[in-house]
Amino acid sequence: MAGETVLVVGGAGYIGSHTCLDLANKGFQPVVYDNFSNGHREFVKWGPAEEGDIRDRARLDEVLAKYKPAAILHFAALIEVGESVKDPVSFYENNVIGTLTLLSAAQAAGVNAFVFSSTCATYGLPQSVPLDESHRQVPINPYGRTKYIVEQALADYDQYKGLRSVVLRYFNAAGADFEGRIGEWHTPETHAIPLAIDAALGRRQGFKVFGSDYDTRDGTCVRDYIHVLDLADAHVRAVEYLLRGGDSVALNLGTGTGTTVKELLGTIETVSNRPFPVEYVGRREGDSTTLVANNDKARDILGWSPQYDLTEIIQSAWNWHAKSNQH
Repeated sequence: MAGETVLVVGGAGYIGSHTCLDLANKGFQPVVYDNFSNGHREFVKWGPAEEGDIRDRARLDEVLAKYKPAAILHFAALIEVGESVKDPVSFYENNVIGTLTLLSAAQAAGVNAFVFSSTCATYGLPQSVPLDESHRQVPINPYGRTKYIVEQALADYDQYKGLRSVVLRYFNAAGADFEGRIGEWHTPETHAIPLAIDAALGRRQGFKVFGSDYDTRDGTCVRDYIHVLDLADAHVRAVEYLLRGGDSVALNLGTGTGTTVKELLGTIETVSNRPFPVEYVGRREGDSTTLVANNDKARDILGWSPQYDLTEIIQSAWNWHAKSNQH
């Protein structure tokens, strides 16, 4: 498989760029396809970039004909849950219509190995924890619904059109390349770790915790933080699995370890050695008490297991934000 070209759609974004790094390290040729609305040209370091939108069929056809990729990795989605509630139309246009356009282009080009960046948000409110892949899927916001619709479409494309896919349901992506070449850079930033690190760096007033009365060990929500390089490794393994002829499958990507918000903030304070103000406010609508992955299936099918713990996640994120990400 070494030397195979992989089209990384949304490859200039956070998880996409780290996956390009891992693809290159493992002998693949990543080609980035991105409209740069949220991605960063500075993050395209391991292969060529082609500018284009996933809703632009003619441009997709052109790029697929030029590079003839063996597989497609699809990261190009709008992801901000709050924004999906305010502007669901954009989420359906990009995440659903855009993905269906990409799938049609892939089929026409004869590409039938497709890795889809999905989310644990497709499960909705957990009925049991840890969540495994058989948990019911009842998303509670437009973001989660758009991802779920694509998952359903991929099942039909597999059954009726022979397009094989690996659906990867992320839990909480975090951390950065340990060399500080790329990292988490969203505008606006809504994720807990970069917001708390910015507070420790004095770039914002402090950090707000939404809810301190949950039924957890310290009253704050529990989340499963997974290093972005562990996510990248799983994506490359998924490509290899499909290129070996593997069947379509949906897999959770998490560590299986839950961390409370208080524990997360404590780790950031320890790693940075910089205390910062924390304000406890009321619960936020739609927040689940606990989201933790059962990742057994990914271990069994891809031979994948996460390598990095919470301290390493925070150390790599701190390094990136403190030294590199001045934007």
